[in-house]
Amino acid sequence: MQKLNFPEFSFRFKNSENNLLVFDEIRKKFVILTPEEWVRVHVVQYLIHVLNYPKSHINVEKLIKINGLNKRYDVVVFQPDGRILLVVECKQSQIPITQNVFDQIARYNLTLNAKYLMVTNGLNHYFCQMDLENEKYLFLEEIPKYTLN
Repeated sequence: MQKLNFPEFSFRFKNSENNLLVFDEIRKKFVILTPEEWVRVHVVQYLIHVLNYPKSHINVEKLIKINGLNKRYDVVVFQPDGRILLVVECKQSQIPITQNVFDQIARYNLTLNAKYLMVTNGLNHYFCQMDLENEKYLFLEEIPKYTLN
């Protein structure tokens, strides 16, 4: 798999029925290693090992309803009170991060109401803080590390 713009992390792999699988720590199972999954498992490791988010606060690939349509978010981080702190949209490394990708995560966030957004293709990462009052997002250098505040 392609080297991504994240620190080096170690992953568990296995082969099954001619597919390479990677272990997802959050879902606690092996999943097919697609280019997007490669980005997603890196994001999860980054959240846990660099930003210190507890595994128990992270959710991966869950179904949500947006305007009556079933959609799936990539990664969500919850606050201790159950509100959503962060939504992450992952794309495979060959997919450029365009306005359409930001529009997609913005639509998701109309339902999820996260404080922070992250969009990544594994090579380029964009971080935003939501300004819900003025209906815009502010770009950040980084998502804050986990704190109990």
